[in-house]
Amino acid sequence: MAEFIKIYEDNPNPKEIKRVVEVLRKGGLVIYPTDTVYGLGCDITNTKALEKIARIKGIKLAKANWSFICTDLSNLSDYVRQIDTATFKILKRALPGPYTFILPGNNNLPKEFKKKKTVGIRVPDNNIVKALVEELGNPIVSTSIRDEDDVLEYTTDPELIYEKWDNLVDIVIDGGYGGNVGSTIIDVSTGGLPEVIREGKGSLDII
Repeated sequence: MAEFIKIYEDNPNPKEIKRVVEVLRKGGLVIYPTDTVYGLGCDITNTKALEKIARIKGIKLAKANWSFICTDLSNLSDYVRQIDTATFKILKRALPGPYTFILPGNNNLPKEFKKKKTVGIRVPDNNIVKALVEELGNPIVSTSIRDEDDVLEYTTDPELIYEKWDNLVDIVIDGGYGGNVGSTIIDVSTGGLPEVIREGKGSLDII
């Protein structure tokens, strides 16, 4: 059974953040709020946890297109090849915010993602998930939790999320109601003009 932990976004309790991070370090799966929809994630360095998420999602790990949640742009070079000034300016304008940027991956990607030429980077404008990543010391691999109901694509109520995911994850964080519109996905991996892959919550004025 998963733990259900209330954390306030205005002032995330450091003790609760540490508790969640301990679970992440041990290979646990956590559901947490972002600035768009609730996400499901794990420690990027934990192979077993990555495999668990792939099983839940019903996909092969090598084929997974998940994003990496970072606290800011300072660690970008850990996983991303050098980008040009124009691309960096777009990232600076947009982040933190409701965007996923597809960027060219470098040779330091975790072994599970080595074959990938690109990586999705997220810096959500949400204090809870930012505090988790900061305490963990490396990115969280993240995927959004979808609802099978076509009318309501994403579940927004943390209690309903907990009911549904109780036996699949280790912790569900109640950070208040989530959104039901995903992030805007923009491909800037080619160095050419940015390509909008999916229009979501983020405005396209930043391009």
